[in-house]
Amino acid sequence: MNQEINHPLPKAYTAIDNATKASGFTMASDIQTCSLLKTLAASKPAGKFLELGTGTGLSTAWILDGMDAASTLVSIDNEAGFLAIAQDHLGADPRLTLTLSDGGEWVENNLTQKYDYIFADTWHGKYLMLDEVLDMLNKGGYYIIDDMLPQPNWPEGHDLKAIKLIEDLEKRTDLVLTKQVWATGIVIAVKI
Repeated sequence: MNQEINHPLPKAYTAIDNATKASGFTMASDIQTCSLLKTLAASKPAGKFLELGTGTGLSTAWILDGMDAASTLVSIDNEAGFLAIAQDHLGADPRLTLTLSDGGEWVENNLTQKYDYIFADTWHGKYLMLDEVLDMLNKGGYYIIDDMLPQPNWPEGHDLKAIKLIEDLEKRTDLVLTKQVWATGIVIAVKI
C-alpha cells in the first residue's frame, strides 16, 4: 500500500490547481486530505454539506466529486479573488452555493442551519466559533479539520492554538473523534 491517488481526479481539479498556483494562494488542502474528503462525502447521500474556507476550490471539487446528485454544498470564503477561481471552475454545479462572506458573520446569520458534513478549513468553525459551528452539525454528521500538524506557514505561537483546539475537542462528550497523524494532520469527529 502507498499514498498515491490512483482513482480519477475531479474534472476541474487540474485547472483549479493551475489557477491556484498562478494566484499565489499557498494554503490549499493537500491531495491526500482532498481524497479523504471525497470518500467521506460519499457516505452522506442526499446530505447537506458545509465548507468553511473555500479558498480557490480545490477541496470543494473533491467534496462535490464524492457527493450524490441529491446533496448540496454551501462553501464560504471572505477572499473574492480566490472565490472567483472556484466560481469559474465549479460555479455551474447546481448542488453548490458559493458565498463571499466573513466566516463569523455567516455563522451568526445561519445558526439555525443543520449540516451532515462540515469541513472547517478556516478560523471560524475551528479556532473561532467552534461551539456554534458544532451546534450546526446533525447527529451522525462529520466534522473535519486539517492542518493540525505543524505547517511551514504557521505564525509563531499557532502551535499552541492547535494544541488547545485538539484538547477542547477531546473534552467534548457529544463527539467521537479520531486524530490522524497523516497528510497535514486531520481530525475527523462524528456528532453523537
